[in-house]
Amino acid sequence: MAQELLGLRTVIYPAPDLAAARAWWTEFLGYGPYFDQPFYVGFEVAGYELGLLPDADVADGAQTYWGVEDVQAAVDASVEQAAHVHSPPTDVGEGIVTASVRLPDGTLVGFIRNPNFSLG
Repeated sequence: MAQELLGLRTVIYPAPDLAAARAWWTEFLGYGPYFDQPFYVGFEVAGYELGLLPDADVADGAQTYWGVEDVQAAVDASVEQAAHVHSPPTDVGEGIVTASVRLPDGTLVGFIRNPNFSLG
């Protein structure tokens, strides 16, 4: 079953030292985050999300999230193609649902439905 991707939405970087990562990105971008909590820091960059996640596994590297209309359907379609669920669909607040799968080659692919996302 083909899955329609709506475009890139978010990239999340592992940030075991969240304060240092927040400071680095703030200096690099020239402005601070719009969302700043101990569990996640988010920057708006040209309409996209750049996130810092202290609990993410550094070995997984940065994780990219593709926009989809239905996260569970995207996960199901991936599993039908021999992917394994890495992170099940989870409502992370404000109607935003994320999930990720590990492809047969070991890479991670993330899916997100963010009703608040707009390029305009």
